[in-house]
Amino acid sequence: MDNILELQQVSKRFPRSDFALEDVTFSLPYGAVMGFVGENGAGKTTTIGCILNTIRKDKGTVKLFGREMQDKDTDIREKIGVVYDGSNFPSYWNPRQLAQVMDGLYTSWDGSLFQKYLEDFHLPEGQKIKHYSKGMAMKLAIAAALSHHPQLLVLDEATSGLDPIMRDEMLDVFLTFIQEEEHSILLSSHITSDLEKIADHITFIHRGRLLMTASKNDLAYHYGVMRCRENQFRALAPEDILAYRKRDLQIDVLVRDKKEAERKYKDVVIDHVSVDEIMLLLVKGEQV
Repeated sequence: MDNILELQQVSKRFPRSDFALEDVTFSLPYGAVMGFVGENGAGKTTTIGCILNTIRKDKGTVKLFGREMQDKDTDIREKIGVVYDGSNFPSYWNPRQLAQVMDGLYTSWDGSLFQKYLEDFHLPEGQKIKHYSKGMAMKLAIAAALSHHPQLLVLDEATSGLDPIMRDEMLDVFLTFIQEEEHSILLSSHITSDLEKIADHITFIHRGRLLMTASKNDLAYHYGVMRCRENQFRALAPEDILAYRKRDLQIDVLVRDKKEAERKYKDVVIDHVSVDEIMLLLVKGEQV
């Protein structure tokens, strides 16, 4: 079994909303970090809800550790650590009370490890969560998620709102976690610089539809953006254009194979492309 998480044709409609999740398919291997990228409202949190079975999908399959999770499958839930953007725990609790609750929920709860995280993250254990800063509350949620020894971390915008230094600290924690070959992370984020640091694969979603999944190395070494004039753009073969966007007198074109494009179109400037620019071209651009 190569994948810790597999989604096949997962869909969810909301009758009172224009939003729908449509046929989302991707897989996360063991020992890897998957960056899950999309603008606010793209469907990241809905997809995560379908994965965790907190949202009932309309169709499709989700397999965790090779199995479809049912409500009764507490053994699967024990293996998953979850952190949401926003409030993860009641604000009137303090870390001591949180530890007592978690100890009752998880058979694998490790109080000593939780205590170590509190010390490492400089979190006062007697202070109520409502008096924590957003960054401190997020550190606490990450500490709790890691302290029952999960194999899969599901992080929904877990680094959002943190300052750059704190985000860097959390990324180091995630990289340490992933050193175990049976550990994986699904990291939903719109902060693409974080994903460029730690992700092995990146999945792009927009308006409930999967746009693309690729390895980070593939994106870094093979994908490119052509800077075309109008006449150069008209000369391109349609199959070479993943997406394009007009900007004043220039047209930016996303290509899958930078070297092949350089060979075919010798008079066109082709640059390396960042995850941020790929997302912009896929979301704001057009297809031929």
